[in-house]
Amino acid sequence: MNKARQLFLLFGDFVVLNLSLVITIFIRYRLLAKDPDNLQGIFAIHQNPFIVVFLLWLLCFYIGGLYRPKTLANTRNFNRNALSVIAVASGLSVGFFYLFGSEITPKTTLFIFILVFTIIFLPWRRLYNIALQSYLPKNKILFVGESLSAKSLGLRLNLLPQFGWKSEGFLALENIGQLSQVVKEKGIKALILNGQVNSEEAQQVLFDCLKLKVNFYSFPHFYELVTGKVPIEEIDKSWFLENLNEGNKKTYNFIKNIFDFVGAIICLIISLPFWPLIALLIKLESKGPVFFTQIRLGENEKEFKIIKFRTMKVAGNNGAMTIVNDKRITKVGNFLRKTRLDEIPQLINIIKGEMSFIGPRPERPELVGELSEKIPFYKTRLLVKPGVTGWDQVSGIYHSPSTEDTMEKLQYDLFYLKHRSLYLDATITLKTIATVLSRGGR
Repeated sequence: MNKARQLFLLFGDFVVLNLSLVITIFIRYRLLAKDPDNLQGIFAIHQNPFIVVFLLWLLCFYIGGLYRPKTLANTRNFNRNALSVIAVASGLSVGFFYLFGSEITPKTTLFIFILVFTIIFLPWRRLYNIALQSYLPKNKILFVGESLSAKSLGLRLNLLPQFGWKSEGFLALENIGQLSQVVKEKGIKALILNGQVNSEEAQQVLFDCLKLKVNFYSFPHFYELVTGKVPIEEIDKSWFLENLNEGNKKTYNFIKNIFDFVGAIICLIISLPFWPLIALLIKLESKGPVFFTQIRLGENEKEFKIIKFRTMKVAGNNGAMTIVNDKRITKVGNFLRKTRLDEIPQLINIIKGEMSFIGPRPERPELVGELSEKIPFYKTRLLVKPGVTGWDQVSGIYHSPSTEDTMEKLQYDLFYLKHRSLYLDATITLKTIATVLSRGGR
């Protein structure tokens, strides 16, 4: 069902792209041109290069999460995310025409196209969201076994029907003999197995439900599917043994290490001319060093010294964790944080092999020691190199160093550990660019 909806959205977006091009050509050559040519012929000339542009935009939409239920569930967040992704796609389109050229002159046409598409796209997606919430059918699910995490997720799914699921409640394990009857009566499409279903009776009941054409999910797997996180409270050591297949990551790690080293060298060369200007602005606003350095823990608990541009005042700074509207952050520092320019010196850490472009956020050794005593499996995030950006950083939610927020952050980190791939890294990269363009950093 969710795949069908994604395909429908993909088709709808493709129609909107083509409609936007038709309207753009009409405006550009009928309304603005003094002597308009045959519009059909003009459209034919534009069609081939814009097909490439369309595919580029749809790829950006997919990687940017515009087809994910979690993104669709919040209209305000969706609009902000969509505008950021459109900005990235627009920049790539400009680069495409600049690099490969075309018999058309795309400057004015592309500007009008972006404007027209945005005006049509956002209302189209809003109408789809309303239809999904109010009219389109939902997949009915039943949780087998109860827990606080399952109750919270079930409530969230019913409050946010854009996910495409509707919780029909819970069936206690001691009542599992009634499962087939409940599935038939309520039209259940998926069973979420919450807890260990080890008894022979329970497994037989579940096996008998195969003929009812229902899908089966373990709660941790379903939770990941819906939220993009791993439910720490619902997993044990066996989860790590079954899901963190590090031996299968050798090719990925090799490619990623090459990309990190070459990419960091290129980015360092491009950014070096701006370093003196940033350094000057930092020094003019407040006294202190240009760079901020601090010991952090990296892969396999190896210590290294992280490097950033200083964004806080040195005078009166007690070294406490950053808070909302922190008075220690300078005006220049605030701009550097919002645009992520303060992270540029970490290119040196990447070249030295201490960090990666993508990975969990590196933390201080003392904080890691404190949190590992309170939070189960916290040190597993140190199985990979820390990153300048990561799955948690692009989640759209700021997480403080508090125990509660760190638990939430670790759920994103474990999801990245399990699913890390070149595709997921590309997704995080695009989302990071979108965050920078929207100045959503902290």
